[in-house]
Amino acid sequence: MFNIEEFDIKLDTEIIGRNFVYCSEVDSTNTVLLHNKEYEQDGTVFLAEFQTGGRGRKDDRQWLSNKEQNLTFSVLLTEGFSSSNINIVNFTAALSVAQAIENLYQLKVELKWPNDVLINKCKCAGILLESISKGSKISRIVIGIGINVNQPTFPGKYLLQPTSIKKEFKENVSRERLLSELLNIFEENFILSQNAPQKIMSDWKSRCKMIGEKVKIEEGDIVKHGIFDDIGDDGTLILKIDNKIEKIHYGDVSLR
Repeated sequence: MFNIEEFDIKLDTEIIGRNFVYCSEVDSTNTVLLHNKEYEQDGTVFLAEFQTGGRGRKDDRQWLSNKEQNLTFSVLLTEGFSSSNINIVNFTAALSVAQAIENLYQLKVELKWPNDVLINKCKCAGILLESISKGSKISRIVIGIGINVNQPTFPGKYLLQPTSIKKEFKENVSRERLLSELLNIFEENFILSQNAPQKIMSDWKSRCKMIGEKVKIEEGDIVKHGIFDDIGDDGTLILKIDNKIEKIHYGDVSLR
C-alpha cells in the first residue's frame, strides 16, 4: 500500500500535490479530476491504486496496470498556463518523468513523440492530457500519468513493448520517493515552461532519438513516410517528405 506519510516527507512543492487524494480503485483518475467539481484546487493530485477504465491516447487503448505495483495518477491545473499552447504541458510532464527516473535510478531514458517515456526502447510511462474549455479559454487541464514501477511482467501483445523501472533497475523501487521526486521536478518545470518554453523543448528533444531519422507515421488507415525533422513550437511533429514539410498533429511513430 502507498505510504502517504513517506511521500509527504519527500514532497517539496508549493502547489503541486499539496492537495493529495488517494483511493484504492476508480474508473479513471483523469475523469475524476476533469469532471468532478469537488476538486477545484490548483495542483490537486489524484492517485489510484487501480483504474477500471484507465486509457491511453486513443479511446480504444487501455492502460493496464497491476494494483499496488505502479503509479497511476492525475494532476489538475487550473491556473498558470497559457491557453494558446497547452501542448507544452504535455512535453513538460514527459520530461519531468524522464528526469525523475534519471535522478533516482541513473537509467538512460528516451522520449518518444508525442507522449511516451522509454527505457531501452521499451515503454515505461505514458502521458494523457485532457482539458475543459469555457468559450475560447481553457479552464482546467488534467495530466494523466501512468508509470510502470514494480510490475515484473507484461503478458499480451503491445504496439510498443512495456517495461518497468524495477525490470531495468534490478531492484524494487519506492513509489513514494519516485512520485515526490517527479512532482518536485514538475512544479519547477511547469513554471519554466510558461516563461522559457524553448528550454523545456530543448531538453525534451535531447532525449528524442528519432529526430533526424526516417520514420513511419500511422493514423488510422493513413500511413506517411519521411524524415522526423523537428518538433514545432506548437508541439507538432515536423515531417520532411522529399523537399516538402508537413506538420503532424497525431499519429503513431516508428522507425522505418
